[in-house]
Amino acid sequence: MATDLKDRVFIGLNRRVAALDGNTGELIWDWTAPKPWTGGYVSLLLPNETHLIVSVNGYTYCLNPLTGEQLWFNELDGFGSGVTSIAALNQYN
Repeated sequence: MATDLKDRVFIGLNRRVAALDGNTGELIWDWTAPKPWTGGYVSLLLPNETHLIVSVNGYTYCLNPLTGEQLWFNELDGFGSGVTSIAALNQYN
């Protein structure tokens, strides 16, 4: 099983995120967005080794990419919902 992020692949689909072993395809962890959306476009950004930014229909979460643990949540109140674009300049430590 992949123990290093460089050996992982992250998949987002239907308000879910999965971490797979990039060498075997084995599921390492999975997470489901807690907001009660059906379906849901998922945007992913891995800006560094400690944060996986996930946006599902405009709700934004930060997960630990090694464990899938949710670190924080921001509903971006007033922004609306839909497909999200994400960009970062490796700013997290």
